[in-house]
Amino acid sequence: MKDLSDIDYTYFDRPEILSRLFYPREEIIMSKPDQAEDLLIPVEDGFLIGARFHHADKEAPVILYFHGNGEIVSDYDDLGPLYLDKGINFLPVDYRGYGLSTGIPTVTGMMRDAHIIFEFVKNRLKKNSFTGPLIIMGRSLGSASALEIATKYEDLIDGLIIESGFAYALPLLRILGVDVDRLGIGEKNGLRNIDKAAGFKKPFLVIHAEFDHIIPFSDGKALFDASPSTKKNMLMIPGANHNSIFAAGFEDYMQAIQELTGLARNL
Repeated sequence: MKDLSDIDYTYFDRPEILSRLFYPREEIIMSKPDQAEDLLIPVEDGFLIGARFHHADKEAPVILYFHGNGEIVSDYDDLGPLYLDKGINFLPVDYRGYGLSTGIPTVTGMMRDAHIIFEFVKNRLKKNSFTGPLIIMGRSLGSASALEIATKYEDLIDGLIIESGFAYALPLLRILGVDVDRLGIGEKNGLRNIDKAAGFKKPFLVIHAEFDHIIPFSDGKALFDASPSTKKNMLMIPGANHNSIFAAGFEDYMQAIQELTGLARNL
């Protein structure tokens, strides 16, 4: 596949990092909500990535969503119908080894898969006559996949949402217990989220908890400030931490997303 990232992510594929960065879980409960369709997306080397498409209106916006670490797509079964109620189609995807996906997660695999997943989704939407805007969204670890797509395919997407995303990889790895100094890794060897945000000019929304205990609010602000977009918004969820952001600020959270999709419609 063309246009795969030219960044070498193998610096992050060391056991000391992978054991801290990924916590894969298998899918156990096979039921799913009404208006939801399970997908298996073929990626490199014949591996499959699980996804669950909550869909209704073919003219409505579609959010392709990369979730956080330790989560799987079925964790979003309660949220999918809420997105549909707001007039938004919602498509969360897993990583290798998560949910129904096969394989073992690595950073290189995750980043390469993002390209293939995007291509698959774009083609499937076109084949099934979905005509609404395509928004890319990433939460926490998923911010890396979302920004990877945004930096490569900005002309093919209509907006970007980063929730609880990190600007810099090394502070996050230190919080997770990785001795990056011993490993000799610098930011230039990292995921370079801040550099990718600095090139994104389309509608852009950053959502971050005020008291995020894993990825500080300053990271979200740095991503927001870096983007040259003239249609960007920063939403802080007061009193929330990394894992309570949705519960603490549901109404503001969904309103901000609806506003972003409205901007995307008007491109």
